[in-house]
Amino acid sequence: MLSLALHTLRARWITFAGSFTALALGVALLTVMGLALASSLDAPAREPERFAAAPVVVKGADTLRVPTPNGERTEELAHPRAVPAATVAKLRRLGAVVEDRSYPVRAEGAPAELTGHPWSTAAFAPYAVEAGRAPRADDEVVVSGDWTRPGARVRTDHGTVRVVGTVAGRGFEHAVFHTDARAAELSPAVVQLVVDADPAAVREAVRGAEGVRVLTGDGLRYADADPGRDSEALTAMNALFGTAGGVSAFVSVFVVASTFAFAVDRRRREFGLLRTAGATPGQIRRMVAAEALLVGVLASAAGCASGGYMAPSLTAWVVDVELAPGWFTIGDAVWPYHAAFWTGLLVALSGVVVASWRAGRTGPVQALREASADGVALTRGRWLCGMALLLTAGVTLAVALLGDPGDLLHRKTYVSRPMLLVTAAALLAPLVVRPLTRLLPRLPGAIGMLVRENAAAGVRRTAAVAAPVLVTVALAGSLLGATATLDRAGAVEARERTTAAFVVTAAGDGAFDARTLDRLRAVPGARVSASAPSAVYVLEEGVALVRSEARAVDPGALAATARLPLTAGKVTDLDDGSVVVNEEWERHTVGQRVRVWLGDGTERTLRIAAVMTTGTGDNGVYVTPANAPGARADRVDVALADGADAHVVAAGLERAVRPAGGRVLASEQWLSATDPGTERTTRYGLLLVLGIALLYTGISLVGTMVMATSDRVRDLAVLRLAGATRWQVLRMVGAESLTVVAVGAVLGLTVAALDLVGMWGALVLLSAPATIALPWSTLAAVTAACAVLATVSAVAPAALALRRPALESAGLRE
Repeated sequence: MLSLALHTLRARWITFAGSFTALALGVALLTVMGLALASSLDAPAREPERFAAAPVVVKGADTLRVPTPNGERTEELAHPRAVPAATVAKLRRLGAVVEDRSYPVRAEGAPAELTGHPWSTAAFAPYAVEAGRAPRADDEVVVSGDWTRPGARVRTDHGTVRVVGTVAGRGFEHAVFHTDARAAELSPAVVQLVVDADPAAVREAVRGAEGVRVLTGDGLRYADADPGRDSEALTAMNALFGTAGGVSAFVSVFVVASTFAFAVDRRRREFGLLRTAGATPGQIRRMVAAEALLVGVLASAAGCASGGYMAPSLTAWVVDVELAPGWFTIGDAVWPYHAAFWTGLLVALSGVVVASWRAGRTGPVQALREASADGVALTRGRWLCGMALLLTAGVTLAVALLGDPGDLLHRKTYVSRPMLLVTAAALLAPLVVRPLTRLLPRLPGAIGMLVRENAAAGVRRTAAVAAPVLVTVALAGSLLGATATLDRAGAVEARERTTAAFVVTAAGDGAFDARTLDRLRAVPGARVSASAPSAVYVLEEGVALVRSEARAVDPGALAATARLPLTAGKVTDLDDGSVVVNEEWERHTVGQRVRVWLGDGTERTLRIAAVMTTGTGDNGVYVTPANAPGARADRVDVALADGADAHVVAAGLERAVRPAGGRVLASEQWLSATDPGTERTTRYGLLLVLGIALLYTGISLVGTMVMATSDRVRDLAVLRLAGATRWQVLRMVGAESLTVVAVGAVLGLTVAALDLVGMWGALVLLSAPATIALPWSTLAAVTAACAVLATVSAVAPAALALRRPALESAGLRE
């Protein structure tokens, strides 16, 4: 059987070339994603930056720790606590203590992200004055980098200052150093300090201070801004590559199995002739398996080599678009090669199992059949598998809608759910090929009749060729449609919540000081509602510590500038002893009392004053400023008082906020600027996934069309002998290709629509605005690309075949 398999590979090289290409590409994709995933599992240890030369840093509590029956649960605090005054007094007795402060600064002609610090902390980086001197007055600063020079006067959001010195930039921040006294005015809170003393003595001094940490050596990196940024970036990349890898694996397996099964199915007459010559069913199956093994080994090896070569290009892309830190590179992991190689081989063999079983049952009499029409369009096994997958998709959707509809809005769910429907649609496609081809518009004349009848007669061929189109259109419609539907729902939610005429936002990531808020409140005709970001933590089911984003507001002012989506209670009932929650909370009944931890870790028991709908997940929690210690207002919603002129109020707000550098936006402008949109990581992830799907299915479509057309050389020659011109035959081949693409596009669109209907149901149950948004322009572009590829890859080999005399082609052996 092995020698026969080798002879078959040489004789049918075009057919096996398509299978080889599909499998090699699939293994290459798995290798690339596996290497990227393996490289995103661990981050290198980052060295200390701002405090590399500091002896000891004492950091206030920044982590909430809650004991549960299943162990301690932790969450990062929204507002870290300051080191207790009593502890600071003990530390001062040990040695010099320097208080550290960090605050945003905006300046004309400066880098976008400036960070202010007290000058006394500069030595711990260490920063050294390169030009000029240290600041001595409140209006003097030292800056890092070369964007200005000593003697220059710079206008900032904290007033005009004079640059008296510069230090060399160190790469991790753009720093502005004020005097210690001025820094204390700009940022009163102190959450960490440097102590010049023996570390053991410092640890003894802080003993008993809850949550206070002593940092030395490599641990000093935890005193830097956002010390977990590398881990967070790797977590995002891990999710990105995991999603892309999962979709790549699905597309690869789907297309490869379909291609191998199609290649075997096209050889029914050959198998019948072998049976007539005395071959047993077992020999037929072993021959087909040997062919798949040979192709699988060669293609998997080629795919692993190609994947290793392409992986660095993917790394460069994710770094260029800032999805990954600059240090991210492909590591030396070996397991992705093994996983990709053996997966490719397994897929190749699995793809021919069912087809080879059917081939082994081919009766000798089938060799005498001259018609290529498919008898049974759908085998019992294929029907059972398709219906089982369809039923599974329906049952899991029903369970999710009845139990946890919010889960259907998560990325991992709306990325994976279409796969069940795509596979079910591909398995059951032969059932609908004939009805679909009857419904599609028909070309006039004999060519139109032949196109329709050929597609209807060869249902398995049509279904196999339409499979790449089906998966591409379905994934594009489902993934982009899901994000567009969620974005639209989120935008409508935000619009319905906002009744303010204007929204004033702080500059950058900063906050408003008390003087700016007073000036805004003093604007005639303005009803002002300032709000500050915070967080509330709750222990659900006794074991899960859940963080909810919160805003600290004045209840009366909030009622005048916002319309919360309440299901029970009133906003005006909110006070210092209560909280407004949403239906996602385990306890969400008005009047119930719930144990929570505030943004600084303070434990409180609050009464539920009102309950909001769950919505798309952006309906967080509302508390009063008393329950958000450390929170600073970063947004002010402004409603117009009765009879107030909008232009006059806008001008007053502009004057009031100008010294702080904030922005005054009309509510529509603010809504447009803060449109939920799709997260950057998710957007690039979807582009990566769809790019992979388009590239892979495009190449597979070309290979499948070439295989299908090459098998019909005799049929085309017979048409020429029957009187058809070369142009008529090519038109028929092109029209058949477009028909197949149309069948795949309709099936893919159906899958996408069914998938989005599930999301629509979830939004309805969550009381969120529900309107399905299909990406019609993208679907049209994808379908058009498939149509061009299919037509060219079918017409080109047909044109080459028609250059041979018709009698010669008609007498070709299979």
